[in-house]
Amino acid sequence: MSRRRRGRGKLPSEPITLDITSLSHEGRGVSHVDGKVVFVDGALANEQVSATYVRRRGKFDELKTTAVLVPSPNRVEPPCEYAGLCGGCSLQHMDTNAQIDFKQSVLVEQMQHATGLEPTALELLPKLQDVTRHYRRKARLAVRVVNKKGGALVGFREKYSSFITDMNNCQVLVKEIAELIQPLRLLITGLQGCHNIPQIEVAVGEIGDGSGDDADKMECRNQLALVFRHLQPLSESDISALLVFAEQHKIELYLQPSGNASVHKVFPPNTVERLQYFLPEFDLQMNFHPMDFTQINAGINRKIVSRALSLLELNEEDTVLDLFCGLGNFTLAAARTAKKVVGVEGSEEMVERGEENAQLNGIDNVQFHAADLFQSIETREWSKLQYNKVLLDPPRSGAIEIITEVAKLRAEKIVYISCNPATLVRDSAELLKAGYTMQTTGVMDMFPHTTHVESMAVFALKDKKKQA
Repeated sequence: MSRRRRGRGKLPSEPITLDITSLSHEGRGVSHVDGKVVFVDGALANEQVSATYVRRRGKFDELKTTAVLVPSPNRVEPPCEYAGLCGGCSLQHMDTNAQIDFKQSVLVEQMQHATGLEPTALELLPKLQDVTRHYRRKARLAVRVVNKKGGALVGFREKYSSFITDMNNCQVLVKEIAELIQPLRLLITGLQGCHNIPQIEVAVGEIGDGSGDDADKMECRNQLALVFRHLQPLSESDISALLVFAEQHKIELYLQPSGNASVHKVFPPNTVERLQYFLPEFDLQMNFHPMDFTQINAGINRKIVSRALSLLELNEEDTVLDLFCGLGNFTLAAARTAKKVVGVEGSEEMVERGEENAQLNGIDNVQFHAADLFQSIETREWSKLQYNKVLLDPPRSGAIEIITEVAKLRAEKIVYISCNPATLVRDSAELLKAGYTMQTTGVMDMFPHTTHVESMAVFALKDKKKQA
């Protein structure tokens, strides 16, 4: 009998008592049963819990907490009633300050393991935090009609299945979107094509002038956009119902009949397909399409841009290379100070968006280029320029394909922003081998109540005379 088949055997039904010794990188409690490692969802370090089996695997088992017998001082009452069921969050039972302490510990542990640096050699940045509720401005909401539930479900999937959580609100989505979950359920339930709508993309921008001395005082309100994916053409009556809903709730409505290229705006009619957000410290308005990648947490994004550019120590003589630049989030902010900034991104569409935003903000000391950054960049004309500062913000897979080539640029300073500490520390080790020192590193709580770790590391060339 195969291992896979043995894993499908009947699970023990009775709860067991466990002493939790630590937390895994995924934020699950760690314990042992008969010498075998078990991961316990909903448990915190130094707790005693009652838990039941969810899955059995070869090297470890998975359980979920059913009762907390001895709580951790870091345990709090989850702010969301769906916290134990919904897969959108996993750490709502942990104090938010303890959450970011945990994320920092994950980064430090992995950084020490990959680089061999002693704990005392790691200078840590102050932890960046912002609001912990109603922060999420980008999301994909799953949709499914379930007759036993009385109609359509709209929201995030459950933790242990592909089922959609039966939810009517959300503590992490921007409040105006969270308040639309129940109205959306009623809307979709009443559509003739309700079974043909599998998801809704959410994007939230800002309406206002972005004025104010700091981000907390900006005169802005939220700008809501919903993109309805539909597998079959919608009837005229369904389109009419969607339009009425959009007008009633002041939503910018988009339809998506097939791939991303098919997305088009239907309400308000005859208006541009753009949202915007502001970086007031740099006097920037950033336009974006609802399907574009943007950071989900506007407050943290502003703080990250400010910190990254401060750590680069930019001046008017600097030439900066911004890799994985997206629509110019860091590029244009850097251009406010530097002599020249070159932004490189894999998507032609995002390059066009960067150029659009440069023109919008009256910035002429930038260049944007499209290039596959998962292949060698040595033959690219822009790579032959001399850069004394480099910033990169790659996806979760990191930048291992080009990190040695980035090191060969011999920039005096590199700021690396990461959404995955595992790839950050891997790439950091390569920069250290290439003659860089790590000046500092730290975490930012981009995704409160989740185990997602956003981090940053700063590198300096050991001998600046080696620059080309």
